[in-house]
Amino acid sequence: MYAVIQTGGKQYRVTEGDIIYVEKLDQEVDSTVNFDVLMAGEGKTLKIGKPTVKDVTVEGKVLGQVKGEKLIVYKYKAKKNYHRKAGHRQNYTKVEITGISK
Repeated sequence: MYAVIQTGGKQYRVTEGDIIYVEKLDQEVDSTVNFDVLMAGEGKTLKIGKPTVKDVTVEGKVLGQVKGEKLIVYKYKAKKNYHRKAGHRQNYTKVEITGISK
């Protein structure tokens, strides 16, 4: 069985046992988190929510708070002596999908 969940403004297709990186959640390590299900499917059957599927829930376990790789932002204007360099590392939460209940 698979489900499409939404968190942090993004959608993820998950199955039981998947490990995903989502936008930072304010949860402790080893705590459980529940996600809203937009769509769920198993074999040839498919349930689509309006906007969420009411009888299906996805449960996950928080494995840790991690940071993504560093991105360099460099601004430059030719012949104007203008240079700006900045870096950014996005915070993520590592989540293992422990169950999809129907």
